[in-house]
Amino acid sequence: MTTAHVRLGVIGAGNVGRAFVRLLNDQTRRVALVDAATATLEIVGVAVRDASRPRSGIDSSLLVEDPLALAAREDVDIVVELAGGIEPTRTWIETALRRGASVVTGNKALMAECGTALATLANDNRADLLYEASVAGAIPIIRALRTSLAGEKINRVLGIVNGTTNFILSQMTSEGWGYDEALDEAKRLGYAETDPTADVEAFDAAAKVQILSSLAIGTALHGEPISREGIRTVRSVDVEFARRAGYVIKLIGVVERVGESGISRRTHPALIPLEHPLAAVHGAMNAVFIEGDQSGPLMWLGQGAGGVPTATAVLGDVLHAARNRVAGRHDIPFTVDDRLVSVDAGDLSSVFYLSIDVRDEPGVLAQVAGVFGQHDVSIQSMEQSGFAHEARLAFLTHAARARDVTSTLRGLDQLAAVDSIGACIRVIDGGGA
Repeated sequence: MTTAHVRLGVIGAGNVGRAFVRLLNDQTRRVALVDAATATLEIVGVAVRDASRPRSGIDSSLLVEDPLALAAREDVDIVVELAGGIEPTRTWIETALRRGASVVTGNKALMAECGTALATLANDNRADLLYEASVAGAIPIIRALRTSLAGEKINRVLGIVNGTTNFILSQMTSEGWGYDEALDEAKRLGYAETDPTADVEAFDAAAKVQILSSLAIGTALHGEPISREGIRTVRSVDVEFARRAGYVIKLIGVVERVGESGISRRTHPALIPLEHPLAAVHGAMNAVFIEGDQSGPLMWLGQGAGGVPTATAVLGDVLHAARNRVAGRHDIPFTVDDRLVSVDAGDLSSVFYLSIDVRDEPGVLAQVAGVFGQHDVSIQSMEQSGFAHEARLAFLTHAARARDVTSTLRGLDQLAAVDSIGACIRVIDGGGA
């Protein structure tokens, strides 16, 4: 029996691209890869910016400088896009799909921006568009949602899907460091970029939430903005309060149903009870926690970043695309549920943690409590710590609408006795976030 032959074109030779080439060329795994792909796999081109510069582990004869030409080559069966960005990457992918080549990508920003359109184009041309590596690195969460849980009604997804912010918050918790010190360490270890904005302001996590939402609930991927809060405002005093109260602070992505047709998608810091499985996710690890209608709670944990872990997800998609190609089939796109309506994050209720710095003088606490009452936010507990002529007040509220809590903060900011507003963080419990 003759073994089929599938040719690959790789766009991008950064950490993930180089790791993918090494995995594919691992001779100790050659038989296993052929069995998994039902074909031999051959890389026929690797597109880079400068083909004159050697890339470790990549044959220099494969290097080319025109990604569009590589995507258009008729002898390339699968295009592996690992360059990132929106344009011209979208054009490269569309070029490949229009001629019926399958595409494997780890590009979360692109999938969040135009994943529905690209999936439709792939389907129209009987090609695959696979993107496991776009969410949570090596964790096979997209495949699980598309296959094992395809018939389940998912009610809520909670994810720690950004390794950089999880590392920063973990260091603040375990080492007692401030935010800036933890960020510097993340940069030193290579977890954070020189400009960490995409991570710490939760743009990265928000894109991943959109992708998870499309598969878990049925929303479209067309760049619709979602509620987003980063971690820059989290201070070591907030982390310490959380510890004393039996919580840990994590940046989480949330997808959840609200009533029959409502959906909330958001990313923000949250106080998570120590007994919750996500509380034990430390360092740069990622985790996705799913609550199904029939399956109950399920969690996946694993490496969420790094060249090799992400490349394993890319390789898995390549093997799947190769099998489909040999069999003459392709995966159908995810279903979009047009009945879903986004619910504004301000209309959702949660317990909140708030901290403010005030002047330590008579009557201040009464003024502060009055503002809470004016906006229908009930105080569950309060902790005061003093220093010199100032005091820090930390509150846990009863369940309150986010909109009312925001109004409370604006009211507190108008008080002369309030020096500064600190963190405002939702609290996770069994019923919401």
